[in-house]
Amino acid sequence: MAKTRMETATKIAWIAAMAAAGLSEIEVGSFVPPKLIPTMSDTDEVTRASVLLPNVVIVALAPNLRGAQNAYAAGAHRVSIPVSVSEGHSRANLNRTPAEQIAEVAKIVEWVRAQDRNMEVEAACSTAFGCSIDGVVPTANVVRVAAGLAAAGANMVTLADTVGYGHPAQIKDVVRAVQAEIGSKLDGLHLHDTMGLGIANALAGLEVGVRNFDAALAGLGGCPFAPGASGNIVTEDLVFMLESMGFDTGIDIEALIACRRYLAEGLPNEARHGHVPQAGIPKTFRALAA
Repeated sequence: MAKTRMETATKIAWIAAMAAAGLSEIEVGSFVPPKLIPTMSDTDEVTRASVLLPNVVIVALAPNLRGAQNAYAAGAHRVSIPVSVSEGHSRANLNRTPAEQIAEVAKIVEWVRAQDRNMEVEAACSTAFGCSIDGVVPTANVVRVAAGLAAAGANMVTLADTVGYGHPAQIKDVVRAVQAEIGSKLDGLHLHDTMGLGIANALAGLEVGVRNFDAALAGLGGCPFAPGASGNIVTEDLVFMLESMGFDTGIDIEALIACRRYLAEGLPNEARHGHVPQAGIPKTFRALAA
């Protein structure tokens, strides 16, 4: 996660540019106490501006009911609730056990259903493929948490490789096991590139039916409460791979790469990753995507 704070106006312009490039879902910030993550102190303002954009689902992260209520008040279309599978990360990130956080998701779902406006509730199984605190995370634990979240009423469940320890065979095994338990409620993968396997893991997910992937422009990201976690997979590289394989992402990759200028302006000291932006779009790209 970026250590410096991007100006609010730059964030809003950046999000608008990514929406214009064709991204249909954008997570714009986290409703967490500013004293814990100061860079997210303007999430309310950013969310209120972003929901005015056409044809894009605006997602906000929230760790608890109060955060979800703040996301709802700001107009978010979807709230994403992190639920760690591993006990150590759950304690470090949320000061709750996984079971306690599943109960929190149930409270959020109940509250949302009582409101006048619908807001989707997404539950993300953090550390689903390994944990830098607890180590190996058994697949049975992932299935149990995912099943608990589905039973709690979450609209969708995602699996997150929070510290980037997963490998392609593991991705397939865990996804299949969760699919067998909750079916189509398994909606996507959130991947990191700590070990350089992020794009390979996305391909593995693709091969077992996953069609929604979290990624970050220039590979920004990382959990501040997970030691050793690096950034997310690079959106630009992911889009290039998918389009080259013949998938229509609806994203203009040239316009997407141009969005990196907001990072250069707003986060000048942060590293910007990505093979495609650095190498340039090859002349064969359009022929491959045709």
